Amino acid sequence: MNLSLLLFLVGVFGFVLNRKNIILMLISIEIMLLSITYLILINSFNFGDIVGQIFAVYIIALAGAESAVGLGMLVAYYRFRGTIVIESNNPTAVYYYYNRNTSVKKDVKKIQIRNYSISNILGITEPRLSEKNYKLKYK
Repeated sequence: MNLSLLLFLVGVFGFVLNRKNIILMLISIEIMLLSITYLILINSFNFGDIVGQIFAVYIIALAGAESAVGLGMLVAYYRFRGTIVIESNNPTAVYYYYNRNTSVKKDVKKIQIRNYSISNILGITEPRLSEKNYKLKYK
């Protein structure tokens, strides 16, 4: 039980202290899940019950699915941002729409988007423009 608690605390501290790197956050979540699985297996062995071992297999399968989804989101985040470093936890983004044909400052439109969906953050769907000569630039 002490090893399981130690691993869980390592996972929690790793998640809290590495808020800038998505890969380390995913690894910390996996450490927490595996420490809970280890605790369930040890208790199942002590009580002589096979249900805990079956439950541990389910937890490992769900951890694998969670890591697959997390890595898919990581790839989408990298494609959208160009880096895996989290710069800000602010859910507010500022987009600049500027005219491709001119570089005059009067053509710049600053639009602040609040509470947009996770698909926009990951770049799955982008905000659409009504005019084709305007380009979306994140700043």
